[in-house]
Amino acid sequence: MNNIKIICDSLSDVNKEYLEQYDIDVVPLTLILDGKEYRDSIDISPEEFYKILREENAYPKTSQATYAQFKEVFEKYIKEGKKVLYISGSSAATGTCQSAIMAKNDTEGEIYIYDTYSLSFGAGLFVVKAAEMIKEGKSIEEVFKALDEIKEKSVLMFSVDTLEYLKKGGRISSTKATVGSLLNIKPILEVKDGLVSQVGQVRGKKNVLNKMVEYVKERLGDDIEQEEIYIGYSDDLKEREKLTEIAKEVFKPKKIGYFLVGTCIGAHSGPGVGGILVFKK
Repeated sequence: MNNIKIICDSLSDVNKEYLEQYDIDVVPLTLILDGKEYRDSIDISPEEFYKILREENAYPKTSQATYAQFKEVFEKYIKEGKKVLYISGSSAATGTCQSAIMAKNDTEGEIYIYDTYSLSFGAGLFVVKAAEMIKEGKSIEEVFKALDEIKEKSVLMFSVDTLEYLKKGGRISSTKATVGSLLNIKPILEVKDGLVSQVGQVRGKKNVLNKMVEYVKERLGDDIEQEEIYIGYSDDLKEREKLTEIAKEVFKPKKIGYFLVGTCIGAHSGPGVGGILVFKK
């Protein structure tokens, strides 16, 4: 891969098959659940994690990846004579990218950092696209330029099944969460400029997917047919299939990719997350 080692963090939710195909290393964030610490997707799988959330009254926390973690992995590959390309989850949402910058500044060698300003499968797509380009022999400069173009054109929408995790994480007030739960309100959320913001809401779960796609169409303009789209999901495979059917009908994509939303993102959103990522033409 052009002597370039790609590294990401676990906020990117890159699927195992991509990690293996492109030999990508993941620096894990830490999940804190019932007083115990777990390395994201290493000590606990997303499937185990969501099962715990469904069955127990558990509200996990997360801790950013550290300077020491990045220092170790950067030095490892620099000593092997490689260039390092680290593609980070949004620096606006976590201090993980800053940890990597500090480690880069203390490590001799060619280390490049790209901030996706996105999260979960939004960030994961940048990692996969970068890996594809590096495999094709593209330079770091060419990769960065292409990723910047993707950043300008991508639209990422998602929804959560419960407001409790957003409340616990301080993303919404207790009053708003209580009223929303009583009225069965489901928020439609967007990742934009590195942060999550609410763009709308619906009453009842059955209306969520159609409304989410409606907001995506508003962002795309007139030309809504797509070459490729990506769907993110947690533990609700039925909802994933429903969203797939709606997306196929609306966007008529030639390719649909899937990303499993991992434990650190799930800690702030809860189970039952579903989302879609598309591109403006």
